[in-house]
Formats: sequence, C-alpha cells, structure tokens
Amino acid sequence: MIQKETMKLIIINGPNLNLLGTREPDIYGRESFEDFFVRLQIDYPSITLHYFQSNHEGELIDKLHEVGFSYDGIILNAGGYSHTSIALADAISAIRTPVLEVHISNVFDREPFRHHSYLTASCVGCIVGLGLRGYELAIEYFI
Repeated sequence: MIQKETMKLIIINGPNLNLLGTREPDIYGRESFEDFFVRLQIDYPSITLHYFQSNHEGELIDKLHEVGFSYDGIILNAGGYSHTSIALADAISAIRTPVLEVHISNVFDREPFRHHSYLTASCVGCIVGLGLRGYELAIEYFI
C-alpha cells in the first residue's frame, strides 16, 4: 500500500511579529506566537506545520524561494512589508506554492498607509482582522 504524504504548510511571519504577546497587546493579543504555534500543531496533527519568522525582507524572500516549490501552502503575514515591498510581491509571483496572506489586526481600521498591500494581488486570498484565528482559518483553507 502506498502511504499518502501529509500536507506540508509553513507559516512565515515578518517584522515585529516575534514580539507577539508583548507588542501592543490591545491590538495583537497577549499570546506569543510560539505558544500559539504549539497549539496549532496539536490541533492539526495530520499536517506537517513549519514556522519561520524574520525581521529582514531578504530572509523572507529567501524562505519563499526555498519552500515555494515543495510545500502545499504558505501562510504569510509579512507585517509592515505588506504595505511597502514590491520585492516580496515579486517573490510570491515567482513561486508555484499558493500563498495566503494573513493580518492579525484589521488593517482597514488603522492608519491609511496600511489599507493597501502590495502582496494581495499575488496571493490566493487574504484574511484580515480576526486575530490569531486568521492563521487557523488559513490552515482550514488549505485543507
């Protein structure tokens, strides 16, 4: 019998998301992403979940290139780079793996510069303003 490979997803978080749990808890909540990620792994045992975070645009691009031809899906919260990085948008367009954009906060209820993302047009979709639950919904989308 041939055993089916498990689905392989990666969550990629951009700048300042390493501070979740302590950074502006009224906007981003009080739970660290590391603790949340452990819960995701428990809640989705049949999926191979990976996590990567960087505050550096080039490292995010390098990670997209690395996983963008071998993973089943990428969940990307590029943080502030969503509103500034044409290079990240180009990296998403250059890979085959579908990318789903996630934002923890409701970017449309914040400063005007956050209302536009250069990434969205290159992604399969965008989940905005649902807190950490947005990552769970992104996993459900790929399932």
